[in-house]
Amino acid sequence: MSTFTKYVVVFLMSMVPLVELRGAIPFAHGFATADPNFNLVLGYVLIAIGNMIPVPLIYFFARKVLEWGKDKRFIGKFFTFCLEKGEKGGKKLEAKAGKGLFFALMLFVGIPVPGTGAWTGTLAASILDMDFKSTVLAVICGIALAGVIMGVVSALGFGAALGIAG
Repeated sequence: MSTFTKYVVVFLMSMVPLVELRGAIPFAHGFATADPNFNLVLGYVLIAIGNMIPVPLIYFFARKVLEWGKDKRFIGKFFTFCLEKGEKGGKKLEAKAGKGLFFALMLFVGIPVPGTGAWTGTLAASILDMDFKSTVLAVICGIALAGVIMGVVSALGFGAALGIAG
């Protein structure tokens, strides 16, 4: 696989729900370990951009699409699940945060645990009717935090293991 292809892989991987930045950074570390031409800083920048690209679409359209599809025959159960997950995440954020909703959203996106991230955080913010600018800024800060955390974890060995395997 060429170095350019590796950049494309981590960029696209960072846009995928559930994988996002948390999954792309260990791959970038693995690629950097295996390929001396892979620039890890450029990889991080592409991953952050890729993780942010879906945010406006999620904020403005996901809730509407999920509401539309929740009673459809084949997609209804999945759409209902996504809507309930977003509502549950939003209510949790609001209950814990009070007036500190911005910081709560930032931490929700930034702490890399299953079920959190830019996709779920943005959906929760749209369900809570958080304004767009605050949502985007909180998600950017959360992505930066998650990037630092995942970078440290990956540098401690996980990324190297992926590089050997891949």
